[in-house]
Amino acid sequence: MSDPSAVSSDASRAGLRNYVLVTGAYWADTVTDGATRMLVLFYFYNLGYTPLAVASLFVFYEVFGILTNLFGGYIGARFGLKTTLFIGLGTQLAALSMLAFAPQAWLVVAWVMASQALSGIAKDMTKMSSKSAVKLIVPEDSSATLYRWVAILTGSKNALKGVGFFLGGLLLSVLDFQSALKLLVVLVAVALTLAAVLMRGGLGQANRKAKFGQMFSRNAAVNKLAAARIFLFGARDVWFVVGLPVFLSSVLGWTFWQSGGFLAIWIIGYGIVQAATPGLLRSRVEGRHEPDGRTATILAFVLAALPAAIALALSAGAAPAVVVVAGLIVFGAVFALNSAVHSYLILAYTDSDKVAMSVGFYYMANAAGRLAGTVLSGALYQWGLQSGAQNGLVACLWASSAFVLVAGLLSLLLPRQAGTRSKPIRLGDLGE
Repeated sequence: MSDPSAVSSDASRAGLRNYVLVTGAYWADTVTDGATRMLVLFYFYNLGYTPLAVASLFVFYEVFGILTNLFGGYIGARFGLKTTLFIGLGTQLAALSMLAFAPQAWLVVAWVMASQALSGIAKDMTKMSSKSAVKLIVPEDSSATLYRWVAILTGSKNALKGVGFFLGGLLLSVLDFQSALKLLVVLVAVALTLAAVLMRGGLGQANRKAKFGQMFSRNAAVNKLAAARIFLFGARDVWFVVGLPVFLSSVLGWTFWQSGGFLAIWIIGYGIVQAATPGLLRSRVEGRHEPDGRTATILAFVLAALPAAIALALSAGAAPAVVVVAGLIVFGAVFALNSAVHSYLILAYTDSDKVAMSVGFYYMANAAGRLAGTVLSGALYQWGLQSGAQNGLVACLWASSAFVLVAGLLSLLLPRQAGTRSKPIRLGDLGE
């Protein structure tokens, strides 16, 4: 007769091994995703593509990110997280190979858009697998352990996304476009091979009774928060995705690796502030330990003033490098606080037995905001260039301010207090 404690110990070790593997795979995908974004952006802009044409290269990335968040949770529930992990890694391998090994004549808008569509699927499949897997190895009554593990995962994700930005800019400075992508293919192939060879058993239990209709939230608070989230992330990407990198390269004259390095540092700093949000907010809100709808509203209105201030300073003739660098640092800090509060509220507003579906709905809104921001970033930058080199970024900044203002107005509708929960929810459990 087998010893129950030994069986439990073996299961725990297998679960830990699987979590390490899925997290490592997620890290590899995060680095390659960020690097690919910089490679594609700078390579095609350097070929003479307009900002709008460059933005169009990423449209399918965001469109398929929305669809993946819509269907990914359903697929994970029906077939298990191991399936979604391997789908994500395999899809990323295909996406990179499309660019790395294609004949030069094939590297046109339609081909790159198709590749980016696959990358959008891959990124969200691996993200969902990794962020869900941590719950499978931490005991239900160990909330402190869960918080610590998830905080490490979220912080590392943002740091490695920044590393990817820097790596992409650096690789394009020392290698040609396709050679750089071949290195990324090797990285993902190694991650996929290790996961396939070393992973034992499954990753979560498949639920054949999961219904697709459960993906759509019937919770009014969740729907209002999702609407605010669309405009919040649209406000970031409307100047961050195309306008800012192009501005750094064309107006400030920065090299690829300098631009990629700066954006990398910004993303890493963003992650640090996001991870520190619980302490930063508690020290300023006496008698309250958790944020509510009022917190999200205040942060949104503060954030809305920042891109407007940067736009006014640029229009007034202030030194563009100083204004943009300093302004982006402050914007990033306040945006990180706002994003972390949203990530807490989606859990606080959701019933315990519906968290997974609500989170998928929430990230779908997140992707919709990124899509709108990406398209407008290229379109507004190109439109603004007609009246001056700096005015492309100025147009993007005014749109950013308007987007955050709408997010603030929508946040006024959020509940001021979350309902009572059976388990503690912490800031930092989710992050973008």
